[in-house]
Amino acid sequence: MVDVRTGQGNVKLTRDEFERRFRQRFSDPEFEQVHAQLVEIVDVAWKAYDEYHKSPRKRKAGPGFADPEFELPLEWLETRERIQQAERERKDPSSAGRILLVCGAARHDQTCPGEMSKTFRLASRAREEIERAGVRCDFLDLSLLTAEYGRQILPCKACVSTAMPLCHWPCSCYPNHAMGQVSDWMNELYPRWAAAHGVMIITPVYWYQAPSVLKLMIDRLVCADGGNPDQTTTHGKKVEEAKALELKGWHYPRHLAGRVFAVFVHGDTVGAETLRRSLTDWLTDMELIPAIPQGGIDRYIGYYGPYATSHEALDEDRAVQQEVRNAAKALVEAVAFARAGTLQRPADSDPRRK
Repeated sequence: MVDVRTGQGNVKLTRDEFERRFRQRFSDPEFEQVHAQLVEIVDVAWKAYDEYHKSPRKRKAGPGFADPEFELPLEWLETRERIQQAERERKDPSSAGRILLVCGAARHDQTCPGEMSKTFRLASRAREEIERAGVRCDFLDLSLLTAEYGRQILPCKACVSTAMPLCHWPCSCYPNHAMGQVSDWMNELYPRWAAAHGVMIITPVYWYQAPSVLKLMIDRLVCADGGNPDQTTTHGKKVEEAKALELKGWHYPRHLAGRVFAVFVHGDTVGAETLRRSLTDWLTDMELIPAIPQGGIDRYIGYYGPYATSHEALDEDRAVQQEVRNAAKALVEAVAFARAGTLQRPADSDPRRK
């Protein structure tokens, strides 16, 4: 009998509080002309919340699952199929090489900051080198989380800390229609990670740490490192079943292992080396392979200079711009070696593997 610890208290909202929160998204006076329709919509939304319609559209899992009769959410099955298709394409030796280039800054010139990030400029230099080499570049600009309507990555709920098999690959926590937790970008990003032969992350330092837009994605990729690809083995989120399954001996499948990576971190005063180490440790823990020494580069641009002239500082720092290009070139080369089976991998000497 496994032990499940609870006791944090009930979080169920009253009808009045639910409606107050729900209506906040319709505070624009333009919605007053559709007041009657909103009343009806609130009633439907409350019913879905009160009866907890997390995944209202499901079908039987079917062949290939431990329990083919168990019903699974359509959204999860669709994301799973896109991941599997991406994996098939990645393993096809006749397909073009593909690098996922991540721009980790939150700043975007079409929202409050009013100016593009230095990170975006550096990532654009890397993109030029990747495409010049004839490799497909999948440019992932995480600043769209701050600039585009409805673009969001919902936070990780840390199911893995309860039991690894409770953390599904891909993540099954979202969408949660009962809670209004929908339009989660990760359902698109999981297949993009799966499709990549190489990954390059270019990011600034925010308060000694990764920007929140990047950290959200990092946390949600926990399911790629040991996540359970068959949620019928836990019949959704059955905690007792997940704990029992882990205690029998979990195999910790590494869903992104073997891809190569490079990291470039920049700052203006402190923290760049710390973040570079954190990112390279995270990626190597998932058994991705560094394409350059120490996994990446950390540099300062306009060291202790004014923020207002930091773009000019980047203009003048030709060495940093070239280092980004060089890192991209090294990653392209490592992707070619990896696909040819000639990339030398670090020795497997971890005495405490998961």
